[in-house]
Amino acid sequence: MCASFFVIMEFFTISLLNSISYGLLLFMLSSGLTLIFSMMGVLNFAHASFYMLGAFFAFTIAKLIGFWPALILAPVLVGLIGAGFERYFLRKVHALGHVPELLITFGLAFLLLELVQLIWGRTSVDYRIPPELDGPLFTVYGTQFPIYKAFMMMMALLMLASVGWLIKRTRIGLVIQAALTHPETVEALGHNVPRVFMLVFGGGAALAGLAGVIGGNAFVTEPGMAAAVGPVIFVVVVVGGLGSLAGAFLASLLIGIVQTFSVGIDASLLSALASMNMVLTPDTFGYQVLSLKVSQIAPIMPFLFLVLILIFRPKGLMGKREG
Repeated sequence: MCASFFVIMEFFTISLLNSISYGLLLFMLSSGLTLIFSMMGVLNFAHASFYMLGAFFAFTIAKLIGFWPALILAPVLVGLIGAGFERYFLRKVHALGHVPELLITFGLAFLLLELVQLIWGRTSVDYRIPPELDGPLFTVYGTQFPIYKAFMMMMALLMLASVGWLIKRTRIGLVIQAALTHPETVEALGHNVPRVFMLVFGGGAALAGLAGVIGGNAFVTEPGMAAAVGPVIFVVVVVGGLGSLAGAFLASLLIGIVQTFSVGIDASLLSALASMNMVLTPDTFGYQVLSLKVSQIAPIMPFLFLVLILIFRPKGLMGKREG
């Protein structure tokens, strides 16, 4: 009895820590997309590609001058690319509505994927965690929790505090918010509204690049990484509420918890029914579905969560803006 209790506590504690670290990484990814939408009304389909660029830039820079310079330089480079894209391409279709915006960012995602494959190849690269952050931070019930995951969590929280302070507490944030709702008034006060939007888009891209720097070596850096996380990012943004940074933070943690705990549960509805003395035969209707383990359906759990949110709360958990 005591042994099983410790096993359950070890699973719960480690899964909770892993889910929080994964959820905070999702927030780092989704915050830039949320910022761009809330400030500009643009859903950027290439956002996950900026995450991919950040990881590959960090890999190259880290090989040359180390991880810590890459932590700064890679997001800056991604931000400059994002700002340039807004200035010379997205701005030209912005007045035409949401569909052209979606199409041009969709095309950018394919273009960046091809460029990454041309430069770095089609396989994964050896982007590693820096030695000073490699190793256990502490041990819980015999299982080690890595230093790097704690570093990821700290960076995500710092980013949340910094972005929140910038938007809510600074003059720049007030200008950014006013430029969306009252662009003519902001221009009359002497501010360059198109430049504000360019900086917002570049800043959102830089946040995705920062997530790539931190997440690329924690997981895997390869050309398919954008396609792997892209759908989950949009799930986070929709579940949290389009344009809500606090909603994206809450949704990231919830999805991180749901998906991480699902991966660790090696049980099925069939086994639960069997424990209640309800034995089903293979020819029973729905037997194959009931026999699926929770860990097998873990990849689709965020999308099931999305469907439930769209049915019962279409605006998301903390959504205010409708598009």
